[in-house]
Amino acid sequence: MRNRRHSRSKEAPELDITAFLNLMVVLVPFLLVSAVFSRVTILELNMPTGAGGGADDPGVTLEVVVRKDVLEISDGSKVVARFPNLNREEGDEVAEAQTEVPLDEYGKPIIPPTAEVYDLAQLREYLIRIKQTYPDKSDSTLLMEPEVAYEHLVGVMDTVRSANVMPTPEEGAVLEPDAKPETMELFPDISLGDAP
Repeated sequence: MRNRRHSRSKEAPELDITAFLNLMVVLVPFLLVSAVFSRVTILELNMPTGAGGGADDPGVTLEVVVRKDVLEISDGSKVVARFPNLNREEGDEVAEAQTEVPLDEYGKPIIPPTAEVYDLAQLREYLIRIKQTYPDKSDSTLLMEPEVAYEHLVGVMDTVRSANVMPTPEEGAVLEPDAKPETMELFPDISLGDAP
């Protein structure tokens, strides 16, 4: 009798995992198809040090001040250029009074593209002239007011870093009709700060 009892207790029950495997066969492809793959872009910024300029410092300061209603270029002591917003003129009281921001279907504010708010073309042209005057200068300071949208800050940063320009033909040569614009490095070493 004892042998019968031991033989019954030693038998392990058979585990049926067919249903679990069927679930995994369906679940794994579903999770792979519904996964969201995001691309992360990192922008390298060189923060200023406490030490003075290096030996290759051309001795000029470039500050781009991003205000809610205007872009300013400063030499550190005075404003040398001012570009008002495209959607408002200086002294425009109606635009000042219009503080209502349009909202999307989720209740978040709709931020227009940077090129529709700030005159990036004029800023780019002025920065190219500064770069031609000081070709060794690569650093700049970008100062912004607290109410400026992050998207607009990034758009202005892209404009300060580089510009697409048409290649200049040599003297007497004619520009080819199928010539493509080249990327010109302007001031890629950007420091960030709060506008005064």
